[in-house]
Amino acid sequence: MRASDPQLTDALDAGSRITAHSTRLGGKDVTEQVQSWQLERSYSTDLPDAMRAFSGSSSAQLQLQISGKDGASAPELYSPWARRHTGDVARPGQSVVHAYGTDAGILPAFRGTLRNRSAASGTDTVVLTALDGAERLHGPAELPKPYAGFYWRRPIATATWCVDELLRQSGVLTSPPVRYPDFDANKPLTLVYASLHGGFAAPYGQPEIVPDPRHYSWTRQGAPHEMALVPHAAAPDTGGMTASWFPRSRVTVPGSRLFAEAWVNSAVGIGGSVALELDLNREGVETGRLRMSVDFSKGEITMHSGTRNNGGWNFTWGLPQLKAQPGVWHIGGMFDTTGAGSVSMPTVQPRITGPDGTYYPCNPATFVDPSAGQPVSELYQLRLITTMATEGVQLSSGLAAAPTKDEFTQNGTWSKGAVLDEAILPLYSIPRISGSQWESLTQIAKATMSTAEFDERGIFRWRNYTRFAKVPTSPDLTLTSVRDIASLTVTEEIDACRNYCVQPYKDWTSIGVVSGTVYTDTAVREIPGNSSVTVEYLLAEEEFDIGPPNVDDDESVALGFSVRFAAANAAGADAVKGAVDVLARREEGHLVLRFTNRTSQRLYTVLENGKPSVYIQTLKPSAEPIERRATSWAPGSASERFYGRQEFFGESSDWVQEYRAAWSLADAMRAAGQYPVPVIGEVEVLYDPRIQLGDVIRLLDSSGAELDTLAWVVGIKTASTAAGTMQQTLTLRGTKSNGVPVDEDLTPDTHADHTPVPAGPAYAAVAAAYPTLDALATGGRTWRQVKEDTDV
Repeated sequence: MRASDPQLTDALDAGSRITAHSTRLGGKDVTEQVQSWQLERSYSTDLPDAMRAFSGSSSAQLQLQISGKDGASAPELYSPWARRHTGDVARPGQSVVHAYGTDAGILPAFRGTLRNRSAASGTDTVVLTALDGAERLHGPAELPKPYAGFYWRRPIATATWCVDELLRQSGVLTSPPVRYPDFDANKPLTLVYASLHGGFAAPYGQPEIVPDPRHYSWTRQGAPHEMALVPHAAAPDTGGMTASWFPRSRVTVPGSRLFAEAWVNSAVGIGGSVALELDLNREGVETGRLRMSVDFSKGEITMHSGTRNNGGWNFTWGLPQLKAQPGVWHIGGMFDTTGAGSVSMPTVQPRITGPDGTYYPCNPATFVDPSAGQPVSELYQLRLITTMATEGVQLSSGLAAAPTKDEFTQNGTWSKGAVLDEAILPLYSIPRISGSQWESLTQIAKATMSTAEFDERGIFRWRNYTRFAKVPTSPDLTLTSVRDIASLTVTEEIDACRNYCVQPYKDWTSIGVVSGTVYTDTAVREIPGNSSVTVEYLLAEEEFDIGPPNVDDDESVALGFSVRFAAANAAGADAVKGAVDVLARREEGHLVLRFTNRTSQRLYTVLENGKPSVYIQTLKPSAEPIERRATSWAPGSASERFYGRQEFFGESSDWVQEYRAAWSLADAMRAAGQYPVPVIGEVEVLYDPRIQLGDVIRLLDSSGAELDTLAWVVGIKTASTAAGTMQQTLTLRGTKSNGVPVDEDLTPDTHADHTPVPAGPAYAAVAAAYPTLDALATGGRTWRQVKEDTDV
């Protein structure tokens, strides 16, 4: 239930219902012009009505009737053809905020946008219809298609991660936003963004190393913002749990400013260290490394430049607060490799914010030892090595300088608009989706038995099936027929009984990875100095994502997706490294590559033998996943004895990909439906503005059956049709049935009557009654009539 101040709570408890409301359109108060209003919320689902609390989406709708003012009619002011300076307050897309309560106070009831308006000439009424935050989620839904899940045979995401990503696309955020999401020439670009909100998948960048699911979990408890990755075991060669991502652009070194960051909770995990590493693809087989590590147990920040075999040099900053203040820290590190020459001596600088919001500036430092130098190379991958709760890993390039305090903290640039539940349903391959973001969220909610809704304040809430699967023991509010309930109807139906529950799932355990489509370029591409060239290649919808190509040299050749640059369009021309930023993005059925030449010389995409060098190879699953079924059933149960075997066959979808997840869904459904739970509909109550969907109500009815039960609120309809009147009607679903049937003093009839049918007269009796054929034929009787007229 929504919290209210003591004054309103006391008034409601005392039974006072002197109604009041407040309505704003476009931020303008129109309360006095509202003639009537109606607000409705309910869960929409594919389950039987009596089980619909377990899943579905809720999109609240508000209908308003408003009048004109100052002698002008409502159509004159607010119709579609009204003057803009008055009509825009009621235009589709305009903001709407509505609250209602009593004279003791009002509570937020709706926040959304107008969908339509209707003005009838000759009247003083304009009818407006508004939808809550779901209206903001009508953009095209897109999810990445990483191959790393079936490549490693490990989960790459969860259904919860997909929900979070769809919300982020519409601007509904659960954590700080991506810094530089858009491709904009000569402007900063986010290369990797991994929220870690239930998955390693990333909208920007692509996961490469995926850890064993036995070595980590996803938690909301102690997460810096919404959800965090928590290691359970450390990799023996790194001292922490490791995950990595390919960037969406392989930027060059020297020449790039790279900023890596993450949020961590030093009080949650198995250790006190976290590191962000940038692997650099040099000539030959050697890999360069830029590294930032934070050791909370020592109170130290270390930044390293060198190679992956630990060659190089370190700078260390002491910060005692790291050790003294366990909690949520925002860590970041700037790696500046700009400057003249073919070898960069990086300048590095940490950025740190503590649990109390204190910003700790650290002075920059420039490497001078030759072992720290970074020769020509391209960014290969970002690596996270952590022993503590981690969230929001991000890598950006193209910055003009190290972020300022305000830029680093992003204070005032975003607000949290959603709350998620625990991550469930691991995904080895992210299902393909289509339609709008809201349609996709609704599809996920139905497939995973979760609920999706915007609350009265406009905050999106995602809850999985465990919320309703646990039988509550205490109510949020008690309603009695003596004072609160005007009428109610209780319905029980056998269709709500489900004691044999089957949940299909797609089994990925035996699926490997094989080569998909291979594309070889048909022409050598010329890239002028200090310029960019964009090339598009057809990429089928079913193809999985591809990272930007690795840049080959004459000492080593990358497998799979690669490109080679040379200063001449001729066979035998030497390869050029560290000169071209290579960016890849997927766009409308195409793979788009952008080659940006960072040098003044003209370059070409050419192999050593003179042929075009762009080589694209996709990866795909070795086979289609096998559909299997998980069943929850108790043979010979009391439910089966009294109601027969009642099957529920869950929706077959790509969102359930593990036996354990499928069985948990089936078991939750059987536990909730093994006895038919009553639906309590049309419960007209003394209205209470605090009631929300999903609340637990205790019903006490002494006017009909002696009813005393707990029930979920699965639908709310509130309306004010005239000044001072308010009507609220609830739809409820009982939290449990009325127990196991007893059938006392009853002997139910069998399903079929096996009493022997009377044999009728024997042949001898018929022959005696009709001794001749004429006697038998007289009257034209049928054989049945003959037998019935014959005395036995």
